[in-house]
Amino acid sequence: MKPIRKAVFPVAGLGTRFLPATKAMPKEMLPIVDKPLIQYAVEEAVAAGITDLIFITGRNKRAIEDHFDRQPELESELIAKEKADMLALVRHVIPSHVNCIYIRQGSPLGLGHAVLCAEPAVGNEPFVVILADDLIDAETAVTRQLVDAAHSNNGSIVAVQTVAAQDTDKYGIISGTAVNSSTTRVESIVEKPSPETAPSLNAVVGRYVLEPEIFACLRQTQPGKGGEIQLTDGIALLMQQKPVFGHTYEGLRYDCGSKEGFFQATVAYGKKYHGFE
Repeated sequence: MKPIRKAVFPVAGLGTRFLPATKAMPKEMLPIVDKPLIQYAVEEAVAAGITDLIFITGRNKRAIEDHFDRQPELESELIAKEKADMLALVRHVIPSHVNCIYIRQGSPLGLGHAVLCAEPAVGNEPFVVILADDLIDAETAVTRQLVDAAHSNNGSIVAVQTVAAQDTDKYGIISGTAVNSSTTRVESIVEKPSPETAPSLNAVVGRYVLEPEIFACLRQTQPGKGGEIQLTDGIALLMQQKPVFGHTYEGLRYDCGSKEGFFQATVAYGKKYHGFE
């Protein structure tokens, strides 16, 4: 597999679960203690060797662009007040060697469509997809774990975790043949099956390493649940021509797309990284 240098961040969603906070602010900019969700996702990508960050945006998402841009007025103010530590934080939101690319998703047609929008920037290379809603605290960045697994298995990789039977209808669910203790060769993948029909309890969470053939598969994918183009359905097509693996990552995931998960992450990160009790 070629080197993996590009990451796609689908950030065009409306964030309706967090209204009214997200009426004028992107949900990805909601902070866990002192950093927005999207920055945690970007830092994870950079830790995996990613150099090109591709944001699939929509209306009212300008704050994301501003966050990763320079702000000379703020920097000048911090310099004048001799606040060196804060100045360093502002200047190093992303490293200087990392590029940001912004692409508009004109219509909210689903995660698969958002990924397809990234094709002109990705080209014929394998790439990572990171969903900022899934905040994963891990000693080794989960994206790094997946990139290494992709190279080891020479194929696309989806991050998986075991979920409770009653929760299968919230996830894409895989089944397949074990390659080793952490990796499964995927033989089927189903979007949000009921507990009665779920092929396993191995759920796909918001991290993917995908080969560029996924784009042709997504163009062939018909709208699924909710009238959206599902990434899960595109991956099912990809499996017909290339191997796809599920990798059980090491780390603790917080579903920050829900208020409960967002609160849990705020408390956990406050205690672990900032000494709050």
